[in-house]
Amino acid sequence: MNKICELFGIEYPVVQGGMAWCSGWRLVSAVSEAGGLGLLSAGSMTPDLLREQIRKAQTATRKPFGVNIPLMNPNSENYINICLEEGVKIIFTSAGNPKKWTATLKERGVKVAHVVASSRFAAKCEEAGVDAVVAEGFEAGGHNGKEELTTMCLIPAVARILDHTPLIAAGGIATGEAWLAAEALGADGVQIGTAFAVTQESSAHDEFKRLCVSLDEQSTMLSLKQLSPTRLVKNKFYDDVVDAERRGVTNEEMLEMIGFGRARRGMLEGDLENGELEIGQVVAQITDIPTVSELMRRLVEAHDAAKAKLSLT
Repeated sequence: MNKICELFGIEYPVVQGGMAWCSGWRLVSAVSEAGGLGLLSAGSMTPDLLREQIRKAQTATRKPFGVNIPLMNPNSENYINICLEEGVKIIFTSAGNPKKWTATLKERGVKVAHVVASSRFAAKCEEAGVDAVVAEGFEAGGHNGKEELTTMCLIPAVARILDHTPLIAAGGIATGEAWLAAEALGADGVQIGTAFAVTQESSAHDEFKRLCVSLDEQSTMLSLKQLSPTRLVKNKFYDDVVDAERRGVTNEEMLEMIGFGRARRGMLEGDLENGELEIGQVVAQITDIPTVSELMRRLVEAHDAAKAKLSLT
């Protein structure tokens, strides 16, 4: 049996990325019902909202789902306590030291995966005792590692140093063929963000989804590097960021320019010009807005067809 499927109790080794303003209970429960692993995105929620979303997901599906928690978030400890109180059994952590919570969570019967952007940090994850490592290339949307390693380079490097910990590939994966390619590079499963962000069940604004369908491979760029590298859609806000970086503004000035709730304004509320629009490079391959069940069907069929085709050559 596939290691990721066995670890999380799912049908397919496909994890839906925990994406800010996209990964609410409707998307999460739909992914889990379709045989993958849905992840709520705690980072864009208040603690009370996270608790509400967990309970709604538990009502909508009896299948496994988890919560993604960025450890750099000031509410991270609150998020973890809420997950434990509500009986969440799968937590993906990111943006922080995996040693901080892994042992405590595992003692409480929680499966823990941690997201990294280099083999050096993957080794630290294995030392910390995580149940799985997510290695994310910088093609991914949203916040990225400073190393700017592509998925094709990162996955073999991480697979080579992991002794026994299952590996999940992320970044630039939106098709069954890419899923198979990740397996060929040494991954046991995949984490998919962009393709699930542009589904009917995603909580992102419909205008944002329609924009995503129109984008090409040159429509996004890694930006905000002096704060935290973030892949953005090129819009007026992006142009303002580039101009500010060229002028050499301080971190404080950049934060003031961004203001509060810029990503919410863009992805959840649909301000396509002045909002912060986060999506992966692979958005160029997205041509419609399917249901989660339809997307999962396409992924599995394309994966199996590509595997069969290669076995015949």
